[in-house]
Amino acid sequence: MKALQVIEFNRPIELLDVDLPAPKQGEVRIKIHACGLNFADLLMQKGTYQDTPTPPFTLGMEVSGVVDAIGPDTVAPEVGTRVAVFGGQGGLAEFGCFDAARCVVIPDAMPFVDAAALQIAYGTSHVALDYKAQLKPGETLLVLGAAGGVGLTAVELGKLMGARVIAVARGVDKLAVAKAAGADHVIDATDGDLRDQLKALGGVDVVYDPVGGDQFKSAFRACNPEARIIVIGFASGDIPQIPANHLLVKNLSVLGFYWGGYLGFKPNVVTDSLKQLLEWYADGKLHPHVSHALPFDQANQGMQLLRDRKSTGKVVIKIDQKS
Repeated sequence: MKALQVIEFNRPIELLDVDLPAPKQGEVRIKIHACGLNFADLLMQKGTYQDTPTPPFTLGMEVSGVVDAIGPDTVAPEVGTRVAVFGGQGGLAEFGCFDAARCVVIPDAMPFVDAAALQIAYGTSHVALDYKAQLKPGETLLVLGAAGGVGLTAVELGKLMGARVIAVARGVDKLAVAKAAGADHVIDATDGDLRDQLKALGGVDVVYDPVGGDQFKSAFRACNPEARIIVIGFASGDIPQIPANHLLVKNLSVLGFYWGGYLGFKPNVVTDSLKQLLEWYADGKLHPHVSHALPFDQANQGMQLLRDRKSTGKVVIKIDQKS
């Protein structure tokens, strides 16, 4: 089979012919139809992600496809079942073996591209907003990086959960995408003082931040008493320092959040969330925004779209062109 692998850190990934894997106990083998790309894939390629494997390894954290084989003594969806799974790696390949317990059965009417786009982006935002921040109807949610893969889902879910949503992104086109996803107010990240604009809108109760840097600092200063700041990541490359004394003054909470980490110590948080998200999808309440669905041989171009921040929403690689 073919797989896109990291052979050496900070080098281009290579499309190679590798052996078809056999599932071990507790695993299923999936014929992969689609794989969602994530910023973390770029970090893995450089060797800077917290869960980076030792090379050589196959990139691709989240996939959708069909169960092709089941490991010995394994409880799993039967062969032929359409599933989605977060594997952490191994998705940019024609087949892959994954933990059977992580497989989530997807609706028959759900395209594989949508299934590959939903898990990390929607899962991150749903667990962060619902489980961690306990976002309540009527509260004001600020979403930084609101046109990115996870940011856009935070806008959509925040609105679905009854919040007033303020979206921050760069440029008219990205702001339009955030507005279409349900944002009540949009702010260009390059237009004036962000703190002043947020204060003029009444301040914020929950901050969803995958950006860090100066935007974090501005959002921090615009928080209302008892606001919760969810630290998702640092796409800006700048990890801000938090003035602890300011936390006291307004009774603020800063919440570190890593969605994949829950699979290691509290997996039901993730699986319960995915079941809820799939129900909302089946009910027509969620609409995954896939800006690019590229063929397998253009996976490197998909990675470059993330690197150049030229995508809105999700970039998905179609391993099987019938997907």
